[in-house]
Amino acid sequence: MASLEDLIPTANKLQDVMYDAGIDTLDLPVLAVIGSQSSGKSSILETLVGKDFLPRGTGIVTRRPLVLQLNNIATNSPLINQHHDEDEIPTDQNNDNNELTLEDHLRKNQGYEPTQRNEWGEFLHLPGRRFYDFREIRNEIQNETARIAGKNKGISRIPINLKVFSPRVLNLTLVDLPGITKVPIGEQPADIEKQIKNLILEYVAKPNCIILAVSPANVDLVNSESLKLAREVDPHGRRTIGVITKMDLMDSGTNALDILSGKLYPLKLGFVGVVNRSQQDIQSNRSVEEALDNEEAFFVRHPVYRTISTRCGTRYLAKLLNQILLNHIREKLPDIKARLNTLIGQTEQELQTYGGTGVITKENRAGLVLQLMNKFAARFVSSIEGTSSDISTKELCGGARIYFIYNNIFGSSLKSISPTENLSTRDIQTAIRNSTGPRPSLFVPELAFDLLVKPQIHLLLEPSERCVELVYEELMKICHNCGSPELARYPKLQAKLIEVVSELLRERLGPTRSYVESLIEIHRAYINTNHPNFLSATEVMADIVDSKKTRRDQISKKPDLEDARHSLAKDLAKKQNEDSSPTLTSISDADRIRLSETSSDDDEKDPSKQSKDSFLNYFFGKDQQRGTQLNGFTESYSLDTKGDRTTEFLDFDNLQLNNEGGQQNEEHMPQMNEREQLECELIRRLIVSYFGIVREMIQDQVPKAVMCLLVNFSKEIIQNRLVTKLYKEALFEDLLMEDQNLAQDRQKCVKLLETYKAASNIIGDIL
Repeated sequence: MASLEDLIPTANKLQDVMYDAGIDTLDLPVLAVIGSQSSGKSSILETLVGKDFLPRGTGIVTRRPLVLQLNNIATNSPLINQHHDEDEIPTDQNNDNNELTLEDHLRKNQGYEPTQRNEWGEFLHLPGRRFYDFREIRNEIQNETARIAGKNKGISRIPINLKVFSPRVLNLTLVDLPGITKVPIGEQPADIEKQIKNLILEYVAKPNCIILAVSPANVDLVNSESLKLAREVDPHGRRTIGVITKMDLMDSGTNALDILSGKLYPLKLGFVGVVNRSQQDIQSNRSVEEALDNEEAFFVRHPVYRTISTRCGTRYLAKLLNQILLNHIREKLPDIKARLNTLIGQTEQELQTYGGTGVITKENRAGLVLQLMNKFAARFVSSIEGTSSDISTKELCGGARIYFIYNNIFGSSLKSISPTENLSTRDIQTAIRNSTGPRPSLFVPELAFDLLVKPQIHLLLEPSERCVELVYEELMKICHNCGSPELARYPKLQAKLIEVVSELLRERLGPTRSYVESLIEIHRAYINTNHPNFLSATEVMADIVDSKKTRRDQISKKPDLEDARHSLAKDLAKKQNEDSSPTLTSISDADRIRLSETSSDDDEKDPSKQSKDSFLNYFFGKDQQRGTQLNGFTESYSLDTKGDRTTEFLDFDNLQLNNEGGQQNEEHMPQMNEREQLECELIRRLIVSYFGIVREMIQDQVPKAVMCLLVNFSKEIIQNRLVTKLYKEALFEDLLMEDQNLAQDRQKCVKLLETYKAASNIIGDIL
């Protein structure tokens, strides 16, 4: 474990490392100085340093955060005599005038050297250059502020880093922040108050920041803007130090003893009172050392403050800040070490996504290309088999999507095809008549069945081809998603891999589609009526005859019921005419009862009719929308119906058979006799049976064909195809050309990792 005095320089080294890398991810321990304008912040900092080096003026002078590192060095430190090229004056590219100062001119032309070489300042934006004249430091701060923040009194969050080396300072690191203002002045932006507050909060809101809240003694403490702002981020006052400036300017008879003792506004780190150098002292060039002696004498001679004089003044403040910062750094360093280890692990993992830090040489690029090819092929296969490590949980993909195509999309498409949807009864009748020629047939012609069933089997071709296309599209999608972060480093290689696999899939698409088409043609080439699942024509015919006989038996019972209803209708109509009533409401209750009883008697004679609508319900309009419906054809009863009802039902039977094919207007065709009706129905049922058999086989065979000829073939040959096409020495250089944006990101990641490791080593030396 290193000494306490080494902790602050260690923290300064960490800050330098972070600054050089442009990184602000570490919450390093720091002292932030906040206060309103003209509260005395600059005087405190200059007194701590012992030099006048800060810009002064009206309005906002500090417009960029100033990170001030005070480094105590011994009078015989080797740093004092360290060689610097003083003869060569660095060109200040930030200064448009590039004029030499008087000291530079004397040093260059007359060999002039400053008398004091043990105190100097260095800016991190001007590495290697020492400023022995602190007036030059002031000018450089002004120039650097104007370069970034402009000359219109605006502010910037980009800090200026200044190191001061002197044997008369204590090791400290402070951040001087812009003074809090309320009203924009001159060319200041209208929202300058909000900008300054947000900038201050960026620093003081960090848990590792010690807040140095500066408040003038001649302003009521309840109106202190610095304490208000500190309380927002540190409500319990655990990391806030109160500094009361201008103690000598308080009204006569008043004092700040209650404040300094913590009775009025308690802070864990307490309050310290200081006396600033007056403007007259600055103009008369009174030294800081003399000002410190006068300040000490003020507190010793004061009748109220002399009891606490040892805890007042800038010298005491410097020691207190040094001790607080040391303890704070010692407390926070283990956490910073743990944070660095976490950042190193995260950065190393991020670097792997960019392909690591490996340098590509002629010797290892062949192996790298082969390795990336194998990984690409393995990801393609694993995506199909469902063994990939990055399987999506949002949607079906890969092999699961192919399974869905087979069983859901393709299966539903086949089931949605109606075997006889585009086949009318007249088509069947015409096919039967055409297949018999000039002779009447004794039996149902088998040729007619073949002619009719083959076009229906052809309906299965379109969904089968669509199934092949969907699987092909899914394989193409898998191919495009097989990239990896390591492969993304080489966009040309990735594009070539996708191109080769896409070409392979296109090659296999044609043979697969042709084989599926041949499956349909095979089933159309030979109609196997001996298939065990195919319906027997004898059984089908017997079932049709039985169904027709049952229907005719039901129709034969209807005439008696119709005659009774017809007679009752005439009686009701006659009675209506006698009463000269335009409605049927004058029907007597007796007539209603008689009509109802007639209907009930008929229902009792024929129990199967009890579920049918009664004539009474129809006649009185209780269900006017319903008639007698049989197989989609509706027949409504009329009051003037005459003739044989059996004939009408037989005609309806013909209509039923005719309309099953879907055609409604075929009056130009000859009327079918009973034999033709039976033949057409027989053919229709046989087509439905055979189509179902073929559809079931196609649903089973097409996915197998696609898997064999397209999916599995691609899985097995993909690696050989990639090696054959791309594993060539002449292609390696072009294939391994890195993406420029990714290469830049990788370089940033490498630099970040090196920075974190350097910071970890710095902390490791003292822990």
